[in-house]
Amino acid sequence: MKQPQPIRQYDHVGIRVSDRQQAVAFYEQLGFQEVRRFDKYEANEMETPDGVRINLIFNATRLPHGRNVLLDEPIKLPGVTHPAFVVDDLYALKDWLDQAGIAITEGIHRLGPRRITLFIRDPDRNVLEFNQLLPESGPASTPTSNNH
Repeated sequence: MKQPQPIRQYDHVGIRVSDRQQAVAFYEQLGFQEVRRFDKYEANEMETPDGVRINLIFNATRLPHGRNVLLDEPIKLPGVTHPAFVVDDLYALKDWLDQAGIAITEGIHRLGPRRITLFIRDPDRNVLEFNQLLPESGPASTPTSNNH
């Protein structure tokens, strides 16, 4: 039986972090602003001027050695590995990330026929993907790494 309600849009992704102040400051650098706090749930909602939303969840335990359990361990556990955001000019973003001192963990490369992409990590080693969409043409390529 088919689910009766069509999914109309994507609302947000929840990102678990260990240090509220550090995480909010980091995501503010990327253009998000806190618009709501949910103290009962140890969370907030952050939004860009274009309406892209994330929720930060402030109850993580920071792991030793800056490891991400979904991507950096040999046994791959199920779970959401990263949000992927769209920007107009990925090269301008790369230049800004370099100037801001935010490490790029996987540099600009083509990923499939419709985008170029780069990856960074937040202070808790959560992976963030940024894409510039392209007209679809040419052969697909694959990234050189799957550990962003």
